[in-house]
Amino acid sequence: MLEEVERWLAERSWSAADRPLDVLLAAKRDSGTTVSVVLPALNEEPTVGAIVATIRHELMSDAVPLVDELVVVDSGSTDRTAEVAAEAGARVVHRDELLPGLPALPGKGEVLWRSLLATTGDIVCFVDADLREFSADFVSGIVGPLLTDPGVHFVKAMYDRPLGEAVGQGGRVTELVARPLLNLHWPQLAGFVQPLGGEYAARRSLLERLPFPVGYGVELGLLVDALHTVGLGALAQVDVGVRKHRHQDGRALGRMAAAIYRTAQLRLARGHLVRPALTQFERTPEGFVPRTYAVDTEERPPMAGIPEYAQRHAA
Repeated sequence: MLEEVERWLAERSWSAADRPLDVLLAAKRDSGTTVSVVLPALNEEPTVGAIVATIRHELMSDAVPLVDELVVVDSGSTDRTAEVAAEAGARVVHRDELLPGLPALPGKGEVLWRSLLATTGDIVCFVDADLREFSADFVSGIVGPLLTDPGVHFVKAMYDRPLGEAVGQGGRVTELVARPLLNLHWPQLAGFVQPLGGEYAARRSLLERLPFPVGYGVELGLLVDALHTVGLGALAQVDVGVRKHRHQDGRALGRMAAAIYRTAQLRLARGHLVRPALTQFERTPEGFVPRTYAVDTEERPPMAGIPEYAQRHAA
């Protein structure tokens, strides 16, 4: 590991307990900073309500007004995700309502990119909507450094990721794909425990300057581009405990891995894949059947260059 990264680990890795809520509230009040929380959601009826309720109860009360805005961006759920989220106290916006003149592409990154139009906070905090046993530390922990240290611009959550009852066995794409890529090509980012985690917060002034891969590559892309835009010293991570969520099957993980590799490839060479597709095999009664999936190759440009966004934030 680079000496620079070792220093960064000592100076820019914290625990959520390092910044109590009273410290965060005082910093927020003194700076006048506003905080938005975004949950991208697709068919998350079983979990989204509890996450929203926890944030509303613990971080949006008169006593603890840490979060100013809580938005669930629904990307076409066929269950009651939107209704459950609204009943729990979130403002629900459909992905297609944002930039309606631009046809939406499928993918999580697309939802996160469009969410910048649905929010107003100086700090934007992203939280996946499939978390179980959710703790408010996932929000307060990662917005904390942004509220208390003006030199920090981007903060990732770090946590244990159990796979069933197996401790630390989650994050298979991280260990098999993302971590090797980062260590080989962006060694300054080798200190991030959960580079692909869906819980992170950043200053709007940074996010609006970054391109967003539309699919699974969004987390890797934002991390790498943030490094090149503001430098390692402006990045940080906070330990928030344990993350429990729904795990994907092996084929879904393969598609994630392909998109992440593609995102890295674009940043390394800005070239084109010869075959931007991934073929996987599924056993059926007739034998192994090939299934071919397109690999996410689209990226959205920095939001600062979108006229509708510029008009809204100039008002």
